[in-house]
Amino acid sequence: MMNDLAYVLYTKEQIDEMVQKLARQIERDYEGKDLVCVCILKGGIMFMADLIRAIRIPLTIDFMATSSYGSGTKSAGVVRIIKDLDRDITGKDVIIVEDIVDSGLTLTYLKEYLKSRGAASLKICTLLDKPEGRKVPLQADYFGFTTPNAFVVGYGLDYDEKYRNLPLIGVLKPEVYEKA
Repeated sequence: MMNDLAYVLYTKEQIDEMVQKLARQIERDYEGKDLVCVCILKGGIMFMADLIRAIRIPLTIDFMATSSYGSGTKSAGVVRIIKDLDRDITGKDVIIVEDIVDSGLTLTYLKEYLKSRGAASLKICTLLDKPEGRKVPLQADYFGFTTPNAFVVGYGLDYDEKYRNLPLIGVLKPEVYEKA
């Protein structure tokens, strides 16, 4: 898998350090609140697992799965909810935990959708922010790294369901996804 990377963007150590930084910010902001972290599957699972282990205040978790990419490299622009929340979030303080904010289409849709479900507050936490990919105005409340407009994989991020298990984040060589 490493041979398919043009270069490493963020090492495991850099990611671990950023996760700790984000956890401390969330702890300060949510002390004494009824926090629910909602992981957006599948890409957000690695980040969510590390993030909630690093947060030292009580919280609950839930999961959602959406589809807008398929197996390609560009967003389809249509968001479908494949797996919805299992719990009621009425009156809860919700943080959507996502691997990357790219076009902003999925998270804009999910923010409105979850607001309509009665959350007391709603914020976004993402490990990667790719502002050059934005199709709609959206700003994450907590974000780790600003990433270049390149196709990144690893640490939950995939190409055609592969590379998620890399412990780092790297830029995929164009010839890997252009041959498809």
